[in-house]
Amino acid sequence: MAKSGRTKQKEADLEYSVAKQVEKMISEVHEQALLSCDVIHHERRILLKQEISRMVLFFTDQPSLLAPNIQMVFSALALAQSEVIWYFQHVGIASSKSKAARAVPVDIDPNDPTIGFLLDGMDHLCCLVRKYIAAIRGYALSYLSSCAGRIRFLLGTPGMVALDLDASLKGLFQQIVQHLENIPKLQGENISVITCDLSEFRKDWLSILMIATSARSSINIRHLEKATVSTGKEGLLSEGNAAYNWSRCVDELESQLSKHGSLKKLYFYHQHLTAVFRNTMFGPEGRPQHCCAWLGVASSFPECASPIVPEEVTKIGRDAVLYVESLIESIMGGLEGLINILDSEGGFGALETQLLPEQAAFYLNNTSRVLIPTSKSPKGAAGFPLPGHESFPENNSAIKMLEAAMQRLTNLCSVLNDMEPICVLNHVFVLREYMREGILGNFRRRLLAVLKTDNDLQRPSVLESLIRRHMSIVHLAEQHISMDLTHGIREVLLTEAFSGPVSSLHLFEKPAEQFTGSATEVVCNWYIENIVKDVSGAGILFTPIHKCFKSTRPVGGYFAESVTGLTELQAFVRVFGGYGVDRLDRMMKEHTAALLNCIDTSLRSNREVLEAVAGSMHSGDRIEREACSRQIVDLDTVIGFCIEGGQALAFDQLLAEAAGVVLDEGAPLIYSLISGVVKHIPEEIPEKKEIRRIRGVANNVNIVGDHDSEWIRSILEDVGGANDGSWTLLPYLFATFMTSNIWHTTGFNVDTGGFNNNIHCLARCMSAVITGSELVRLEREHQQRQSLSNGHLGEALDPEIHSRLSAEASIKSSMQLFVKFATGIVLDSWSEANR
Repeated sequence: MAKSGRTKQKEADLEYSVAKQVEKMISEVHEQALLSCDVIHHERRILLKQEISRMVLFFTDQPSLLAPNIQMVFSALALAQSEVIWYFQHVGIASSKSKAARAVPVDIDPNDPTIGFLLDGMDHLCCLVRKYIAAIRGYALSYLSSCAGRIRFLLGTPGMVALDLDASLKGLFQQIVQHLENIPKLQGENISVITCDLSEFRKDWLSILMIATSARSSINIRHLEKATVSTGKEGLLSEGNAAYNWSRCVDELESQLSKHGSLKKLYFYHQHLTAVFRNTMFGPEGRPQHCCAWLGVASSFPECASPIVPEEVTKIGRDAVLYVESLIESIMGGLEGLINILDSEGGFGALETQLLPEQAAFYLNNTSRVLIPTSKSPKGAAGFPLPGHESFPENNSAIKMLEAAMQRLTNLCSVLNDMEPICVLNHVFVLREYMREGILGNFRRRLLAVLKTDNDLQRPSVLESLIRRHMSIVHLAEQHISMDLTHGIREVLLTEAFSGPVSSLHLFEKPAEQFTGSATEVVCNWYIENIVKDVSGAGILFTPIHKCFKSTRPVGGYFAESVTGLTELQAFVRVFGGYGVDRLDRMMKEHTAALLNCIDTSLRSNREVLEAVAGSMHSGDRIEREACSRQIVDLDTVIGFCIEGGQALAFDQLLAEAAGVVLDEGAPLIYSLISGVVKHIPEEIPEKKEIRRIRGVANNVNIVGDHDSEWIRSILEDVGGANDGSWTLLPYLFATFMTSNIWHTTGFNVDTGGFNNNIHCLARCMSAVITGSELVRLEREHQQRQSLSNGHLGEALDPEIHSRLSAEASIKSSMQLFVKFATGIVLDSWSEANR
């Protein structure tokens, strides 16, 4: 018994050992299969990619050959389908290794671009089949009609007669021939209207095959083939099988296409699908134009749902929609990325570094010095390579990158433009609309991003060149899109310059709330704060000779002259248009209105003192005048406000001049019309609303001669300034400015044509305020007289001429008072110590 027990134990140990060895062998074989299968499938995918690409090109070029080779197309679709599904079934699959249970992942490359090629190839083949479905059905019908005669002939050959078939088999063969002979003949009618059900034919043929392959049957397949193959043509079985296949191309073509071309099973791997798509879409070997095939897969996802489980339909539909939205987001991100690559300093920006004539001359001079042997430095100017560097071989890669990005952008735009809407349940996605929104949204973000540099405001001329560069790329894309993107770009620029309702533009009355685009707001605020107000204390000076503002140190990243010259302001006008000009003009008016309010406050608070100063000036009492002048409160502060107002006047005239130049260039007929009308505007007081509008428009484009006084006049009318008798003391207040200590530090600069502390802006402000306030005061007096007399005037002169003459006389009188008393103060205080 003991010996028997030991024997059983040995047998059990032996069996266990053998089992472990077998298990180890199976594990090793499985491991090896996992490691080697990806290489095999990868090679198969590459082969399919090449063959399907050739097939698509061939059948696109020769569509008449598609119908005879439809079986080959279905075979290619089936192979590609199996490879794609295998790929996503094995993404991330790991295997355990014996006892250690160490994970060894299958070496699946998520950046493999062959998947995109296969999906795209399948999509193109399915589209070709659907496009020529009528031709394929027609070819199949004609084949079956001819096949009937061949099968009837084969059934009557000596070999078949000698077989002595039983009655049931003979009956099936006769039914087969009858089915084929009953197929309707094509006689020019539309194939799509022909309905033909060949299911009975296929059923009978399958019955024949089942009988011929049965062990109980006296006639088998080999007998049938031998009996008919002696004719030298196709045997009976080959003809029957071919007829079976072609019959399915008559009434089951759509179902075959959905079977071989559908990728609905990929729904179960849609997360892997999204990840692989993002890795391959814009990779070095990826093709952006394949995106339509990736998106089209989602249309078949809802087919995976069971109609009897409503929750499943809802869930799969929601997943399909989220999948499409995720892919569209990636596609639009890639589209914007391609545009931004081209719109970078390494893209088209590198091509914009063309030499100006003066740079070319400098290069040549520098090169000629380098060629002289006595020259100490063989190098070119710092930062500037010598001529010819553009042709260096190392620069080829940059050009290739540009060409590749342009090619991808145009291909992607063409494909997205031509793509049919994607329907997932009750959701419809139109790629062209997403593309339009993406391109315009990207332009708006780029515009807002380049408004300011790391240091400060971007120069308007640089901003204009950047916008033009971006628009050239949009135009490149627009050539492949059947929509007007240029109009959309203009809409974005209009929105960024003016964000209010367009209907308010037609109203001459000012709305309660002024709307402004965000980009214009940023630029206008910068100019007001840094140039007109000089909040950074950069020493902003207006230079009349150069018609710009200069600064003693940089304002942000630039000196003031590089952002306030006429060329820069013209670039501002071209970018932001008339709405941008109106906004900047309105902001300067608001700022100047506050300064005029300070002058008004000073006149009111110092009214008694100024009346005493005026009396002493007229009486010639110097001692009393000096004593009263010392009592004026905050004289230097008011002078500072007036200098700031003069800066605003100077800046607004520069802006008006730039706007006039741009209007003359862009719309010369409108410019000439305005300038022609202004010459014939009646000089009447008070002016009619229509005349006031025309004069305001002309003043904004620098056509009216006296810009400053008209500008101040419009501000005082808007805010209701100069409305009491204290403004008659204005010449006396301005004359007392000559007693300020500011003149001790004033010096004239012949290089700028102005003074070192902007005193010339003070003179400009005083002249404009005196003229503008007198015009407003006389207009109000005239309106009061008209209201008191109910329109019955008794003056001898024509009222319009009288008003104009009285206005000019009043302005001259005020100016003479100022000049007379200011000169007196200057001459009285003249000495060697105080010049």
